[in-house]
Amino acid sequence: MKHDLNITLLLIVLFLSSHIIGLFVINHYLPEKQNLPLNIEKPKFEEKTAYIPLIITILIATGLALILLKFKAFRLWKVWFFLSVFITLSIAFSAFIIEKIAVLIALILAIFKTFKPNIYIHNLTEVFIYGGLAAIFVPVLGLFSIIILLLLISIYDMIAVWKTKHMISLAKFQSESNIFAGLLIPYGKRAKSLNVERNVSKKINIQVKQAILGGGDIGFPLMFSGVILKLYGYAPALLVSLFAAVSLFILFAFAEKKKFYPAMPFITIGCLLGLLAVKLIF
Repeated sequence: MKHDLNITLLLIVLFLSSHIIGLFVINHYLPEKQNLPLNIEKPKFEEKTAYIPLIITILIATGLALILLKFKAFRLWKVWFFLSVFITLSIAFSAFIIEKIAVLIALILAIFKTFKPNIYIHNLTEVFIYGGLAAIFVPVLGLFSIIILLLLISIYDMIAVWKTKHMISLAKFQSESNIFAGLLIPYGKRAKSLNVERNVSKKINIQVKQAILGGGDIGFPLMFSGVILKLYGYAPALLVSLFAAVSLFILFAFAEKKKFYPAMPFITIGCLLGLLAVKLIF
């Protein structure tokens, strides 16, 4: 198993929490008359071909991130990260409370998350962020488009992790900048006291381990569940998210320690099996 069982289960719980909250947020913005906060316009894509502009956007964003990595542009990365967090949190919170208060809370949390990060605020905001992101794109995605998008992202993920390895470099760059787009759970102890002699204590450093799950591994399957929500309702959407979570758990269960794996191919299989279950049950 890649991580301790308790840590793995915590990742899965946070993954499912982001989906449960995210589906509520998505459903809030599905009606055409329901506007996004901050005067953000919903994309106007054709449902059958929406995957094309989305995959192009993802490739451009990755290219920009690699440029920032090359030049170690930590400040620009933080500005980009801050704006993304602020916008997505504003969208997510506005599904629960009035917009002005939602935007204010989003601003405060985005500042802390970016410039004064701690593990609790980081993971709490991650649970809400992907619902805000998915709410922008789910209204213009059809079932065919989201399936093609997941397949393309899965292929890209395998290439980026196993072939070019630039996804690993981006993860390390985010770690160096002290901000990470995704779930992050450190475990282990930084130091341990050893009694060397009577009344003498010595401290030794212990390396802190990290369990991480990239933002895309949460956001893309949530978009898939969001499309299922749009077509079939809450129960089928939650079932698909559960299948995705089980596939993620299986990956962590069989993965080796200190090795990087592309999660999206496994999660995509889970999503498609979930869709099959929806077709059979509902």
